[in-house]
Amino acid sequence: MRVIAGAAKGHPLKRPKNPRTRATSNIVREAIFSMLESVAPDWSRVLDLYAGTGALGIEALSRGAQWADFVEQSPKCCAIIKENLEHTGLAERAKVYCSDAKKALSFLSGGYGIILLDPPYSDSSLAPILHKLTSSTLVTEETSIVAEHSRRLALQDRYGDFQMMRNLRHGDTCISVYQFSRG
Repeated sequence: MRVIAGAAKGHPLKRPKNPRTRATSNIVREAIFSMLESVAPDWSRVLDLYAGTGALGIEALSRGAQWADFVEQSPKCCAIIKENLEHTGLAERAKVYCSDAKKALSFLSGGYGIILLDPPYSDSSLAPILHKLTSSTLVTEETSIVAEHSRRLALQDRYGDFQMMRNLRHGDTCISVYQFSRG
């Protein structure tokens, strides 16, 4: 697994040996960022929830995001994210929070331009997190939310003021992109 594009292009990313941690494939990451490049107006702050290896947030930083916050509950994965940030030279533009996603939503502040969610496919908390997230101060009218999930998990077309604008399926993986849309 490597950074696909941008300033850190080609840098390998370390990942845990634990088979339960599913890293986003290069093909899916490329699809996510191709969509974001055409729809996301604000790349200033990125939030990578359920960060795992940090691959999504690191890719955003490499492609020009100014800052990224990473939230991951596994201490081993948090250490790997920090190593990956150091190795890619992006550590000074990021912070890693070793916390579960629900708790992180209660202490993080400010609006994010891009929010990336990639929970384990067996985790049923994605829909409740999307409900809580879209009614929080972490989103603005410029926020783009990307949820990576199993095709077996159907997400709603709308969470709060955020409408699903795009949905892409690649094998068992679905990518759902939400943006602000009143009414």
